[in-house]
Formats: sequence, C-alpha cells, structure tokens
Amino acid sequence: MNSPVRTRREGGILEVTLERPKANAIDLETSRILGITFAAFRDDPDLRVAIITGGGPKFFCPGWDLKSAAEGDKVDGDYGVGGFGGLQELRNMNKPVIAAVNGICCGGGLELALSADIILAADHASFALPEINSGTVADAASIKLPKRIPYHIAMEMLFTGRWLDAEEAHRWGFVNHVYPADELILRTWNMARILASGPPLVYAAIKEIVRDAEDSNFQDAMNRITKRQLKTVDVLYGSEDNAEGARAFAEKRDPVWKGR
Repeated sequence: MNSPVRTRREGGILEVTLERPKANAIDLETSRILGITFAAFRDDPDLRVAIITGGGPKFFCPGWDLKSAAEGDKVDGDYGVGGFGGLQELRNMNKPVIAAVNGICCGGGLELALSADIILAADHASFALPEINSGTVADAASIKLPKRIPYHIAMEMLFTGRWLDAEEAHRWGFVNHVYPADELILRTWNMARILASGPPLVYAAIKEIVRDAEDSNFQDAMNRITKRQLKTVDVLYGSEDNAEGARAFAEKRDPVWKGR
C-alpha cells in the first residue's frame, strides 16, 4: 500500500505532499504520518524550509476524512505528534513552512494551511469552513483565522460556511500570493530557496518571538527579548551567524550562514 504522504528533499528544503485520492482527506493514520514527517523536519539541522501541498490538480485538502470516520476512525482519536495534520500543534517549530494550496482547501485542510507561515495559492483554489453545515465547530480555525484576516470576515466564514476564491482570500490577507496553477509549485520552490539561503537562527528567533508575544503586552514581550529570556534569541545573539552578518556587511559581501 502506498504511503498517503510523499516527500521530496532538495538541499535544505523538504516538500511534503498529501497523496490520498480522491480528495487528500486526512484520517488518523495520515495525520500521524504527517506529524512524524514534520517533527523530523523540525529536528533535522540540515533542513531549513518545508512546503506542504496536495497531490493532483483539484484538492489541497478537505480536512477530516468522513469516510474513514464512518468506518471507525474517532474524531477524538490519536492524531499523533502535532495534532490534526501533524503541524498545527507541533511544538517548537522554528523553521519557515509554506503552504502551496493547489485546489479545494476547506475544513481541517484550511486549518492545516493556516498552520503554515506563508500561504501561496493556485488561481483556481477555493477556501471554506463548512463545519457549521454539519453541526460541528472548526475549532482551530476559530482561533487562527481571526488573527489572519478581519474579524468580521472570519466570523462570516465560520458562521455561514461561505466559500472564498483565491483572489478574495488574497484580498483579505490570508493568502500571500496567487499564481496560475501550472506555476504554483515552481513559484513555491523559488520562495523556499530564497528562505533556505537565509539565516536559520534569525528565522527561529522570529517564530519564537511571535509565539511568545501572542499572550503578552508589547513591553513585557520586549523585556523578555532584551533580557535574552527566549532560548532562540539567546542562541542567536551568541552565534557565529550573528557576527557573520555584521562582518559581511562591513566587507560588502554576501553572508555565509552556518546555523550556529
């Protein structure tokens, strides 16, 4: 039996593709495999950027596999490390993740995309949270979506299940860029290569600062940074890369990042 998750590695980039015909829906087994995959990415010092996308031209991911649920998968079952989709509750993910949304992206699939730092979409992609129509709640999206787009738009999606096309999703701000479908993966890899060439310790510090500041006022968050109470910030300020950045600027050359 083929794995529902396919990976491709090039240099410091890992591409993760959902491969569960017909729609790339996620069951418990697939969620656990995704969690193992993203945890391994997180812990591999040679990997710097991850891409998550869907196989085929029509679906990114529609979320929870209702057919598997009907056959016995429990909605409160073991999703594995990282929770549903392996990414949205994965601790200490201090590397950039790009979602390349290649088609229908709804329910838990939209929650998976919202777990990425950057979302790129094909021009035929569409987005929705249809849980309201089945009498359930899009729990992770209820937390994440109002942080990405205006509150009233997020609530309309949550309350009504309304679909957004790629251009509207871009207009409201939770999609960074929209590309023709046949350019999406190429453009995603171009962005991933740019990020992979950047300073990994700085990316780690940025992500920890953002997480830490979510439940803090500005001054408290700044105090923890300046006092070097955040592990990634402390590592960055004492690193070879930090010194290399200043040295490369003074010498008018491109820096060589070593991640240490």
